[in-house]
Amino acid sequence: MNRQALRRFLRYAGIGVGTLAFDLCLLYAAVRLAGVSLYIATPVSFLIAISVNYAVSRRIVFTRTKRGWKHGYVYFALVALVGAVVTTLLVASLVSLLNLNFLIARILVAGIVGFGNYLFNLYINFKVVGQHGIATSREY
Repeated sequence: MNRQALRRFLRYAGIGVGTLAFDLCLLYAAVRLAGVSLYIATPVSFLIAISVNYAVSRRIVFTRTKRGWKHGYVYFALVALVGAVVTTLLVASLVSLLNLNFLIARILVAGIVGFGNYLFNLYINFKVVGQHGIATSREY
C-alpha cells in the first residue's frame, strides 16, 4: 500500500468513526430514550449513518470517481442494506449469545462491516483503486 492509498483509507476510516459515533447516538436514543426495539433501531440508525457516510466519503475520499451521484448511491445503498442485515444479525448475536452491551457489540461489528464497505467502494462502486485524487483542506 503506497502513501496516497494509506491516506485515502485513513480518511475513509476517520469518516467512518465519525458516522459510527452518529450511528451510536441514534441507536442509543432510539433504544434507551424512545423504547424502539433493538432489531428495528439497529438497521435504521445504520442506514441513516451510512447515508451521511456516502455524502462525505464521495466528497472527500472518492473524488476521482466517474460514477454519478444517484448511480453511486444506489450501489452504496445496496451494500448498506446488506451491511444493515449483517450488522443487525451480528449485534443481536453478540448481545444474546455473549450478553454484551448492545453499544459494545455495535462497535465490534463496525470494524468488520466498515472495512468490507471500504473495499467494495474502492474497487466496485467508485472504481478509484490506483487513483489518488484525495481532496485536501485547501480545496474547500
